[in-house]
Amino acid sequence: QVQLVESGGGLVQPGGSLRLSCAASGIMFRFYDMNWYRQVPGKQRELVAGITSGRSTNYEDSVKGRFTISRDNAKNTVYLQMNSLKPEDTAVYYCNAVQFGSSYWGQGTQVTVSS
Repeated sequence: QVQLVESGGGLVQPGGSLRLSCAASGIMFRFYDMNWYRQVPGKQRELVAGITSGRSTNYEDSVKGRFTISRDNAKNTVYLQMNSLKPEDTAVYYCNAVQFGSSYWGQGTQVTVSS
């Protein structure tokens, strides 16, 4: 049974930082590409950052220079370090694991950036 469990969300002031974690089980984690998506009500889910099994990374333009994705294959965990947070970063953040035709999702964690 595949499980992706996100944690680390919460309420933070503009300019603050959060680190999201996603712990995976039931998959050969090191062979999967891992992604972080976010979604706000009424909008499509958007890709925020991704890291391949080979540790290549990519970022959505609005988060470049502020967010960093990383992975620890020994802990089956992917992270999203979010700095200089803005109100427009407010969303539910989802972890996604992809390999060939398989795609798995976590349940999401709420991030709210507000003063």
